Amino acid sequence: LITKQITDLSCLKELAALFDLYRQFYKQAPDLVGSENFLHQRITNLQSVIFVVVYNHTMVGFTQLYPLFSSVSVQHSWLLNDLYVLPEQRGIGAATALLQRAQLFAQQTNSKGLALETAIDNPAQKLYEKLGWQCDTETLHYYWKTI
Repeated sequence: LITKQITDLSCLKELAALFDLYRQFYKQAPDLVGSENFLHQRITNLQSVIFVVVYNHTMVGFTQLYPLFSSVSVQHSWLLNDLYVLPEQRGIGAATALLQRAQLFAQQTNSKGLALETAIDNPAQKLYEKLGWQCDTETLHYYWKTI
């Protein structure tokens, strides 16, 4: 397994195909053009950090981090918003490699840490906890929709 950071558009098409499968996993309609445009904007505008896992010369998983800031702690942190591994490649350690690479990046950028949100029935919770993540039981998260 090779984990690398995406810093340019050289593999945008391959990444967009993987990203679109991730979106479909979350019940979104296929939209390869939209996926490519979205990632193009994040990469060219330096709005996110993307890591991928390559196995046998094929991109099999990715994670995307977005910057967050805390006024109270006067620190920055990262939101691990997306994490996906192709179903046929699950179990080879790709998700672990991506999570560990994100943790290393958080340390290297002197951030407060990483945050993520997941479904209460997501089996990946066991992996998060194995890698030192802790479930936040002290705060509630609310969301307001414009539509």
